[in-house]
Amino acid sequence: MDAYGKIIILAVLGEAIVENLKVVYEDGKFKKDRIFALFICCMVTTFARCDIFEIVGISFLLPVVGQLFTGILISRGAGAVHDLLKLLEKK
Repeated sequence: MDAYGKIIILAVLGEAIVENLKVVYEDGKFKKDRIFALFICCMVTTFARCDIFEIVGISFLLPVVGQLFTGILISRGAGAVHDLLKLLEKK
């Protein structure tokens, strides 16, 4: 994958992470269920060493960073991850 493709993928993944983190705090309150989902998903992806960034050819200095970001992404649910993977296939 060329550098431009990687930049586009990072932008898409970055936006997805930010949008997911925004739902943790809404209406002046923290959403405990969302925090719990984030925690569980981050634990699973870290212990399983699952890293969507590595799959698309983007590596971090510390591999755990990609694993944690992957956990944040999968906490959005299967539909969101499926849509994201379909988008990445096109790149």
